[in-house]
Amino acid sequence: MSTILVAGIGNVFLGDDGFGVEVVRRLREKLAAGELPAFADDVSVADFGIRGIDLCYALLDGVDSAILIDTTQRGGAPGTLYVIEPSMEDSAGDEPGDPYAVPILMSPHEMDPAKVLQTVRMLGGGCEDIVVLGCEPHDFGFENGEEGRMGLSGAVAAAVEQAVELAVKLVMARMERLSARAA
Repeated sequence: MSTILVAGIGNVFLGDDGFGVEVVRRLREKLAAGELPAFADDVSVADFGIRGIDLCYALLDGVDSAILIDTTQRGGAPGTLYVIEPSMEDSAGDEPGDPYAVPILMSPHEMDPAKVLQTVRMLGGGCEDIVVLGCEPHDFGFENGEEGRMGLSGAVAAAVEQAVELAVKLVMARMERLSARAA
C-alpha cells in the first residue's frame, strides 16, 4: 500500500500519448540519481502505460492521494501543462445501483482514466485526493498516413522536465498535508 501514488499513463506507440510514461521514467531516474528531494517510503511512482485494470487495483489498495500524469486535450498550445482536480462524482457519470446505467467496459489493454475512476467508485473504493497532471498533445502519430509513432513531439518533449518539477511539487504538498493530518 502506498499513501501517494504517482501514475504515468499513456501509450508509447502513439506519439504524444506517451507523455505520462516519459514523465514517470524521468522522475524515477532523477530520484534514483539523488537529483530530487527524496520522497517518503509510502510514495509510489509507477508506469501504468495502458494497463487501466492495474491502475484500478492500485487505487483500490488504500491510496490517499493519486497524481495521474497523462496527455490532456483542452485546446491549448501543444506542450501546455494543466493541473486538473476531478472529483470522484464528476468521473462517475451514473449513480450506483441505477438499473439504466451504462455498464463500464474496461479493456485490459486500454487506459481511460475516467473509466478507471468509475470502476474504483463502483467497487466501493475511493481516493480522497486525485489530481491529473496533463499535457496538451501535438499529435498521436496518425498524421501524414502514419500508423502511430514512438517518441514525443518537440513541444511535448520540451514540457517533460517542467512536468517532473511540477509532479515533485504536487507530491511534496500532499506529503505535507498527510503528515499534518497524522499529527
